[in-house]
This record gives sequence, structure tokens and C-alpha cells, in this order.
Amino acid sequence: MYEGKLLIVEGGSDRKRLIPILAEPVKIICTNGTISSYELEEMLTPYEDWELFVFVDADESGEKIRALFKREFPLAKHIYTEKVYKQVETTPNDVLIENLLKANFKVHRNF
Repeated sequence: MYEGKLLIVEGGSDRKRLIPILAEPVKIICTNGTISSYELEEMLTPYEDWELFVFVDADESGEKIRALFKREFPLAKHIYTEKVYKQVETTPNDVLIENLLKANFKVHRNF
């Protein structure tokens, strides 16, 4: 049973950057840094029927989180920012929009 889209980001600043860009209801959850398999399972249990997306920073911490998701949730779809920007929150809007559109998210036209 499909319930909606769930987007995982690292922090509140990432969430704040993405909310005004997204033109559809998306639940955004912050990991607030590197997490364990147990914490991840606890966090995602209420959303097991949701379409899962992971959009984390292009740095060591983000790569650890991404690797954990790939191991624990192999069906999760991954969205990447370019290494030159390092963080989701510092990625220019046009790049964020392009990456979100590639992942089939609807975005507001005014961005």
C-alpha cells in the first residue's frame, strides 16, 4: 500500500532548503548526523509503505548514511548533490531542482 514520498536528509537546514522548492506533499525526516541501523529502523518503521528517497551531503558523514541505507533499504532511491557543493543546504537551487526532477518530484515553477 503506497502512502506517499519520504525524503531523508541530514539536517534541518537541508529540510528548510527543500520545503519551498517541493510542489507536492513530501514527508522529510532528518537523521541529524550519522545513525545506527537500529535507530534507522526505529525512525522508518511508521513509513514502511512509503516511497523512500535519500538526499544526503557529498561528504564523509553523508556517504556513511548513504551506505547504511543501501545496505538496510536497498530499494531506496538516492538523490545526489555534486561534490563541489558538498552539502544539500549549500547546493544552488537550479541544481537541487534538477536533481529532484530526475527523482520524479514535482517542484514549484517559480524557482
